[in-house]
Amino acid sequence: MKGFQRKWRRLVLVLVGVMAALPMQAQIDDKYKDYREVYRDTVTMDPLDYVLLQKDTLVDPYRVVTNSFGKNWFVFGTGGAHTFRGDYSSLGPFKGTISPDWSIGFGKWFMPWLALKVEFLQSNSRGYTAYKTGHYGYEDVAGKDYRLMKTTWWDLGASAMLNLTRMYYGYEGYGSREHMNQWMLNGGIGGVHHMGYNHAYGSDNELSGHVELQYSRFFTPEKRVSLDIKARALVYQTNFDLEYGQVDAAAHKFDTNLGLHVGFTFYLGKKGTTGWNRVMTTVYRDTYREREIKVMKVKEEEALIEREKPIRNGTLTFFVFYPNNYSGRNDAPQISTSSVNAIDYLAGGIFTQKQYADADKVAARILAGQSLNGLTTIDLPTERADRDFAVNYVPRGYEMLEGTPISLSLDYDTMNEFREKSGYYYAPIFDGMNVWKYRIDDATLGQHLLSSANYQETNSYGLNAHAGLGTVTRFMEVGEDDELVSFADVYAALNANEGYVSQFTDEAAVAHVRKILNKGIVVLIQVEGLATSQDNYSGADANRVGTERNAALAENRANTVISWLTGHKELKDVKSQIYLVNNQDGIRTVNDPSTRGLNAKLNRCVKVRIRYMIQED
Repeated sequence: MKGFQRKWRRLVLVLVGVMAALPMQAQIDDKYKDYREVYRDTVTMDPLDYVLLQKDTLVDPYRVVTNSFGKNWFVFGTGGAHTFRGDYSSLGPFKGTISPDWSIGFGKWFMPWLALKVEFLQSNSRGYTAYKTGHYGYEDVAGKDYRLMKTTWWDLGASAMLNLTRMYYGYEGYGSREHMNQWMLNGGIGGVHHMGYNHAYGSDNELSGHVELQYSRFFTPEKRVSLDIKARALVYQTNFDLEYGQVDAAAHKFDTNLGLHVGFTFYLGKKGTTGWNRVMTTVYRDTYREREIKVMKVKEEEALIEREKPIRNGTLTFFVFYPNNYSGRNDAPQISTSSVNAIDYLAGGIFTQKQYADADKVAARILAGQSLNGLTTIDLPTERADRDFAVNYVPRGYEMLEGTPISLSLDYDTMNEFREKSGYYYAPIFDGMNVWKYRIDDATLGQHLLSSANYQETNSYGLNAHAGLGTVTRFMEVGEDDELVSFADVYAALNANEGYVSQFTDEAAVAHVRKILNKGIVVLIQVEGLATSQDNYSGADANRVGTERNAALAENRANTVISWLTGHKELKDVKSQIYLVNNQDGIRTVNDPSTRGLNAKLNRCVKVRIRYMIQED
């Protein structure tokens, strides 16, 4: 009976909360003569509770600003081999049709997905012919009905290049580690010149067709140099094997050289192949939404009792603080039975959440004083923080316990002590000279920090714990009437205030959050991602690149928190009322070169404001 009463009391709460907004209408139904039917089409809230006009600056990955003619040029060279396929190529062994070749050329990208190149190729073609007539480069073979043929030639052609990767995924932006592997489809026409013909058959010159499938591997985010592998076909008039001009209705119309080339492309200029400004579209969005209220039927006497209880409007505010270069965006499932969850990592994760796959190799290298770079690592699943951890002798979670780091040294004693107590070797994340000792996004892996100390997380102010709210209150923007709780408090309210996370919560704060979620009505959730201005990139368009990087981190942090909140049953019903506040103002200036300082940590976060209505007891 009590459960029944609580259910209807919540419905009555909605009725009372919206009564001041629109006039009430009532209908009496014979079937429900003991009940009063109250219905509303919409509820209009105070405009101050809404971002009425939201400005978003959107980056279009498929539109760029074209550059001047002098930009985006490249040169290339390749070497390889081909097999000549003509009318008589099957008369002899396959190896007799293979010849080496090479090419050089230059070109220009007009758009990130469209280029034109000019290429010079030099080679010869070997194979077989059935004709006994004289021709340079042909040789009789004893006991065979065919002759060996060999003709030397060069080809000059022009081809259009289509970057299939960018056509499908869009332009990645300058200095991005995305699209380090690209596929291209090239096609065009040219002219071939035969050297050494005696003009008995065919012509010294003829047209050629070029088709290539190209794979390019880039080595740096600036994409200045690529290793290219090309599968190519060069199609000619049927002239190589003397079939041209002969009376044979079954003759092939074309001869073909099918080959494989390997080479390098060098992109000229400061911006190489990635130097385009992307089109920025400013969109003004009306974010006001009306909330539909379903038909409710309540007993008249209950409605009168509940109506007398006052309704309170409130704002619950909390912050979620993140490590440098981490948003959780790339923490997709890595293990068949579990995932690396960003929010669980912040609440109780350990270091990089990675371990070495082969402990024996690690032990041997540590003993020999060798680098661990290049050894295979595997992801460790995250665990819910509302339980006790088996690996509990080291601090866990980010900004939970004041004064404790979330990084370990790679020295012999520390690594082996961790293995003895945990059963595995902790693995940092290597990228060349960068050795990260806490979890980061894949997209930020190659970004270089000012000092080696910044690759560790050795400071902690307990910002994600309830004990850190004093610091948050002093330095962060919090409304005078906002009810401030910690990330740990909200995490415990949505899960359980037990186990590891319970060390960092306040019981009264957790109970308050639960009361709002269970008995109140959530009207609006505002989520704002923040990032710092810290960026060490010094290449072309450094300011723009740094701004794009940090704006992406701010937005991805906000999206990670939204995914977490809407994944819980208490907040699933308010998905349509969650708003992502404009992140164009989400970058805070930080002049401290350390990514571990308080100012940097405070501004790597997500601010969440939950507007709610609740009926007082």
